[in-house]
Amino acid sequence: MRAESASLGKETLHRAARIEDSFHAWRERRGRRRGLVPTVIPYTGYGAPGWARVLGRVVLARPDASAVQRAAKVRGWRSFVSIPTAHQHVVATVDGRLFDVIADRGGVVDARINVELTPGWHTITLDADGSDPVEAKLFIVDPDERFGLLSDIDDTVMVTALPRPFLAAWNTFVLDEHARRPVPGMAVFYDRIRARHPGAPVTYLSTGAWNVAPTLRRFLSRHLYPAGPLLLTDWGPTHDRFFRSGREHKVAQLRRLAEELPEVRWVLVGDDGQHDEAIYAQFAAEHPENVAAVAIRHLSSAEAVLAGGRTKANEHSAASSVPWCYAPDGAGLWDQLVERGVLEP
Repeated sequence: MRAESASLGKETLHRAARIEDSFHAWRERRGRRRGLVPTVIPYTGYGAPGWARVLGRVVLARPDASAVQRAAKVRGWRSFVSIPTAHQHVVATVDGRLFDVIADRGGVVDARINVELTPGWHTITLDADGSDPVEAKLFIVDPDERFGLLSDIDDTVMVTALPRPFLAAWNTFVLDEHARRPVPGMAVFYDRIRARHPGAPVTYLSTGAWNVAPTLRRFLSRHLYPAGPLLLTDWGPTHDRFFRSGREHKVAQLRRLAEELPEVRWVLVGDDGQHDEAIYAQFAAEHPENVAAVAIRHLSSAEAVLAGGRTKANEHSAASSVPWCYAPDGAGLWDQLVERGVLEP
């Protein structure tokens, strides 16, 4: 069966990006000479009837195990030093159809394909260069669904307790998910939302790197957070700047969700460590029809110091028609959203 293609546009690259690409190309040539083979690390995607967003990452790994085992070994510091395969062709098998998708310059597959799937969870396969296929999950949102949950990760669902300048390094070099602590009550909070809205999409939006997606996914699963796609970013130079902006990444992903799922009204969950409130306030002002409420976790005094301070409570909510809630844990946020009529008790 012939694969259908999903093409990516070319960009004029920043000089720093060209240098990075040359370095990665040199590493890839050396890795292939040593016998390393392309391995797809699958990520959870999402979509709606008629389309799906396929996510994954292609790196070089040793061929001494199955593709699933090789992908599982790419974790912690190994995920940071793994060799991405730029512009690698990947075949996605979705409901018996083959789609040719292409990784970007950092090895990340982020492709929208046209496919008709029923609402709910689906399993697809991804393989590169004829390697053993790996399975990835897709959640297709029901067109009648009007409710969604979008959550930040650091200091919202997991306690990082690190200064912001060191947060990126921690997220990269942490060896496994056991080193993290969940934020009290947040998993129960999210699970109660999913119980009342079983067809609602649950999405985790973070400025973390795609390298750590497997670790984050294991953490969320271990602590019983609802399954859902991770929307992360790729570190390093972009096509037009020396280093990418985490804030712009979040803004762009929120706008994309509003465009792709225009009927969904999201409960946006974050923390008051300076940026989430401003990002959510901007999105609520631009797309009030897509925001059911904003729920902000109050950091403790120690966490706020490490985060570099926090914004003043209610400075955004005072000028918004969207309900805003503040509490130090999931139980408090749940109670306030119930009181506001956003959620049913």
